[in-house]
Amino acid sequence: MDLKQINLILDELEHEKNIPKDKIIETIELALAAAYKRDYGERGQMIRATFDLGTGKTSFSQAKLVVDESMIKSEEEIAAEESEDEQEEKITTRVMTDTNDAVEISEEPRKVRFNPERHMMIEDAEKLQKGIAVGEELVLPLEVKQDYGRIAAQTAKQVIIQRLREAERTAVWEEFKEKEGEIVSGTVQRIEGRNVFVDLGKASAILPSEEQLPNERYRIGERVKALLLINERGIKGPSIYLTRAHPKFVAKLFELEVPEIAQGTVLIKGIARESGSRTKIAVASTEQGVDPVGSLVGQKGVRVSTVITELGGEKIDIIEWSENMEHYISQSLSPAKVLTVTVNEDDHSALAMVDGQQLSLAIGRGGQNVRLAARLTGYKIDVRADEVDGEGGEDAPRHGDELDAIIARAKAEDGEVTDEEAPMEATEVSNEEATQ
Repeated sequence: MDLKQINLILDELEHEKNIPKDKIIETIELALAAAYKRDYGERGQMIRATFDLGTGKTSFSQAKLVVDESMIKSEEEIAAEESEDEQEEKITTRVMTDTNDAVEISEEPRKVRFNPERHMMIEDAEKLQKGIAVGEELVLPLEVKQDYGRIAAQTAKQVIIQRLREAERTAVWEEFKEKEGEIVSGTVQRIEGRNVFVDLGKASAILPSEEQLPNERYRIGERVKALLLINERGIKGPSIYLTRAHPKFVAKLFELEVPEIAQGTVLIKGIARESGSRTKIAVASTEQGVDPVGSLVGQKGVRVSTVITELGGEKIDIIEWSENMEHYISQSLSPAKVLTVTVNEDDHSALAMVDGQQLSLAIGRGGQNVRLAARLTGYKIDVRADEVDGEGGEDAPRHGDELDAIIARAKAEDGEVTDEEAPMEATEVSNEEATQ
């Protein structure tokens, strides 16, 4: 046996497939045990193999569960079990299998149908190993065999292939599980309807149509950035779902572009987004003298321009977060200039007064601006014009009868937005998430 060649193969598998070497050794041992049992074992035996990578030698053993009379089923119980065709046993003890699977342990030992190949009475076990207890395993050494038949070799091969595939799928799932909530990039592999399949290298991910930006189209081979939203573990491997529509995608894009966010100097306090159209993002500084808004905008707007380009021209309003709700709500209605804000803490509502010429800007097309401001701040916002023909006053006449309808649409309250207009909720980003 060429141990040097074996070690090279193990190292290659560990590097390329990200499978730990001890898992590969365990797989080899299971394959050797399966081959041994196929040619030299008896039905019901639990054969185990131990492979020494240093010497290249393999030892074999047989495990038996130590039982007493209280754990053995009577003939009446066996007959009742067969007649009722019971499929499950609710009270279980250690379950030993030929593949050394995980064991299940309960408070009470389960009763077993005695099999001399799998079980040994406590009296006989104590003669072979002093101090052994009921429920423990007695390991008996077996004679080492060198020659195996074709079927045994094929059995070992199938065990190795199956186990290595399972180990590879587990390694890939664990790798991408750590990347949940992070931006990943890949190549468009294929397109089925509106669903886009992205090759991430070691796995394929799905970018569903509802997680894409409106009017966004993809081409085979195109490079795509997205947020890893969900990584589910499946029988055939991990199921990875991506998103470009989630508010946190914008936060992570800024984290890549703005070093101050990664360093913790600037924090993203909240985001409200209607993907493909507009995003409002509130930021704060943890150090005096650092301009959080300027940090995200960058010199000559280079940082925010990069993010806007990635989002296909989506508008982004960057405002400074404040504990003063009047100031915060006023800033959230940007780019409109707000004259005054009156906050009602009891029902989390606010009345914002703007100049008549700023009213449509504060409301936004279809009420989008005030709607996003409400989601960002968590307050219901009513925008009104503070303009009279020469005189101000809330009770003064408005510019035309249609203004009342505009004001009614400006109210951003939960439940007043239709399903077609409903955006994703504002996402609160913690200090820890913003600095990762």
